[in-house]
Amino acid sequence: MSEETLTYTFTRLRKRFQLMARRILHNDDDADDVLQDAFCRLWPQKDELDDPQRTQALTAATIHNLCIDRLREQQRRPTTGIDDEKDAPEEPSPSDRLEMKESFLAVERIIETGLSPLQREIIRRREYEDEDYAEIARALDMQETAVRMQLSRARKMIRSIYQQQNDEKKKKSFNNP
Repeated sequence: MSEETLTYTFTRLRKRFQLMARRILHNDDDADDVLQDAFCRLWPQKDELDDPQRTQALTAATIHNLCIDRLREQQRRPTTGIDDEKDAPEEPSPSDRLEMKESFLAVERIIETGLSPLQREIIRRREYEDEDYAEIARALDMQETAVRMQLSRARKMIRSIYQQQNDEKKKKSFNNP
């Protein structure tokens, strides 16, 4: 009798359970998966389920809990579809590439013309060769703090000159439409 109670409850109330799961999960496939999982979890207890009302309440609670578990799992491991545009890396447009190249060349010119030889050497070692402060200090026979200070001043100088150049370009383009 209890096997029939569980089967009857699931078949009679399937639409209601499916609607409940769909409201929580916002996905038909996930809702169907949860219903199947709930039935499989309750099946071993079929001999204890004689009362139809108790079976209905237990089934509803099981489906609700499985939906919550599925939502938590999705939050821990978010997934995106195969066709989502997020999967494809964005390729910069030709104008963006040109602008990036011009910016890079402008920074290189600033390094070559606007910095002292010591600052150029520190920038080269730190940014291009990826040496740490201790290695640079040993190679240049300096204190580590002095290397940090020179690097900070060099970066500040590069930023300042670069910003001035950009401001001048904006003024020229604004005055000459």
